[in-house]
Amino acid sequence: MPGRGAEPDVLEEALEHLVRGIVHYPDDVQVASRSLRRGNVLEVRVHPDDLGKVIGRGGRTARALRTVIGALAGSRYVRIDLLDANEVR
Repeated sequence: MPGRGAEPDVLEEALEHLVRGIVHYPDDVQVASRSLRRGNVLEVRVHPDDLGKVIGRGGRTARALRTVIGALAGSRYVRIDLLDANEVR
């Protein structure tokens, strides 16, 4: 089906790969997917010391990650939430 975009598990793997390349503690990176009515939410959990690195100055890194994953998702809605590993949700 053209224009459908990548499957959620592919998006999770791609996002995890990108984030692991940025952080100091790659073993602490966890990406989980949840389905909502509008689409999917990808929750990225990183070591608390890495959260600023993943967000980036002025949110540039987070925006770039969202752009890449949005392009892979195609027309489907995907939201990315960045959390530190200790944050309860």
